[in-house]
Amino acid sequence: MKLQYIDTHTHIYDEAFDRDMDDVIRRALEANVTKMILPSVDSSTYKRMTDTASRVQDIAFTAAGLHPTSVNDNWKRELDFACSEISSGKHVAVGEVGIDTYWSKEYLNEQVTVFEKQISLASKYNLPLIIHSREATGLILEVLERNRHLNLRGVFHAYSGSKETFARISSLGDFMMGIGGVVTFKNSKLRSIVKETDISSIILETDAPWLTPHPFRGKRNEPSYIPLIAKEIASAKELPEEEVAMATTNNAKKMFGI
Repeated sequence: MKLQYIDTHTHIYDEAFDRDMDDVIRRALEANVTKMILPSVDSSTYKRMTDTASRVQDIAFTAAGLHPTSVNDNWKRELDFACSEISSGKHVAVGEVGIDTYWSKEYLNEQVTVFEKQISLASKYNLPLIIHSREATGLILEVLERNRHLNLRGVFHAYSGSKETFARISSLGDFMMGIGGVVTFKNSKLRSIVKETDISSIILETDAPWLTPHPFRGKRNEPSYIPLIAKEIASAKELPEEEVAMATTNNAKKMFGI
């Protein structure tokens, strides 16, 4: 049986891919990465994102949302744009959304407001959330707790929390871990978390062009590296790579409807 993978989080529309987009797509397909999801950041990224998805129809799918680090003095205008896109029916998820206190806390209250509004739309249109959480786990859990009646579902992108934290997340909705290149890093604590997590709760992602897996760490990331992540998960869980590929692909198809 031919392996199939899905990269559930990649920014291949980034300028880092301008020179060799066709080669990046070709390498992804050669690595059996047959589908990928492109999350948005803010209104400035939409044209690049949608143009890229149009170039590779049936392979690339888009998500709509306002990234927490793009919540600033024009957040109301950006939120209106994101809400319009979420409501358009063009996208398979709401993302990348969430809360980030690492870069700045200046607009923290606005981040919470923006996040909650996008959560409500995700529920209204039955779309999964792609959640960005950086130094904000407790606050995000508070927001999800307030909105648990909305039958929430989605993925915690670049998951880095504990087994106990994921158990709490799972009690608030149908959520999965997005596991990427960090799991391949030497002495990564994520490997032990993955080992103790049922494969039914894991999906694969690159976050390309960032978070490149070993042995290419320090270089540009790309979707063709997904099998490296799957191989590390298989090793950690003592499962055949084929089983990891099949399970994570089925998880992604179910979550995003692709």
